[in-house]
Amino acid sequence: MSHETIALHDLASLGQRALVKLGVEVQAAAETCAALMAAERAGIPSHGFARLPYYLDQLVSGKLNAHARPSVSQRGAVVNVDADSGLAFPTVQRGLDRGIALAQEFGIVSVAVSHSHHFGMAGYYTEQAARQGLLCLAFSNGPAAMAPWGGNAPLYGTNPVAFASPREQGEPLVIDLSLSEVARGKIMLASQKKEAIPLGWAIDRQGNPTQDADAALAGSMAPAGGAKGAALALMVELLTAGLTGSHFGFQASSFFSAEGEPPHIAQLLLLLNPAFFSAGYLQHSELLFRAMLEQPGVRLPGERRQALARQHGETLELPATLLEQLRLRAG
Repeated sequence: MSHETIALHDLASLGQRALVKLGVEVQAAAETCAALMAAERAGIPSHGFARLPYYLDQLVSGKLNAHARPSVSQRGAVVNVDADSGLAFPTVQRGLDRGIALAQEFGIVSVAVSHSHHFGMAGYYTEQAARQGLLCLAFSNGPAAMAPWGGNAPLYGTNPVAFASPREQGEPLVIDLSLSEVARGKIMLASQKKEAIPLGWAIDRQGNPTQDADAALAGSMAPAGGAKGAALALMVELLTAGLTGSHFGFQASSFFSAEGEPPHIAQLLLLLNPAFFSAGYLQHSELLFRAMLEQPGVRLPGERRQALARQHGETLELPATLLEQLRLRAG
């Protein structure tokens, strides 16, 4: 596959023009592209601009609401944001901005996003909060990809979980993971190449472990950590879709298809102000980080992605076919 180098500002402009052309507000388009850019710079292209054509197709079909007007309401320290079937990025950003401000007053704030869509790299949001001195947890459910433990039919999404903590000096600590054993994209790639997959990645329709990628795609992703991962995925379903009345994984339509009803999945962000708990959190947490780093081969979560982002400079390499498609869509 041939690649092409493009300046970051040109890529952002392409994406924004393609979105605005379909009716998305300029600010919402900019926030969407900012999140996609962060994933590209962190070395996670699966959550970057490769997703944009799918969003554009869904904006055309109406599965995504191009003219969404997210609504925000607050009750105590709970912020509820209804995405109005639109792009998740500007909606989650709006809730996060409100939550960060409120955490200075309440100490603990939750931001619950309903009727939402794919929100990309979960750590993108937690890291923003950490840079404002807060601890942050983020959860999202998604279309069904994993069966409950002991079952064979997918009910849960791969349900990403992210956490970030500020540090006394330097970059925040960022943990960002999904609850499946591997990314579904790895199995899709093996299927395209007609290659076997390792045991433990997935099960077939009958619930049996499989090394056949096609059988895995027709079956279910394996949860990370076996029964423990499946239990965590259930927890995320309840913290997101359960609390907001949105779709559980088995009710949600695909992020990759333009057909069908909106996925209407959900996100939950929890923000904690360490100053409300005890004095000296930043200094105290460094005791643990230093003890970790004293061991050869240990690095703090998030360091590799942050290093990649710093190294990228002002350009990116993307598949030439993707850029050609974006140029056509941007007009």
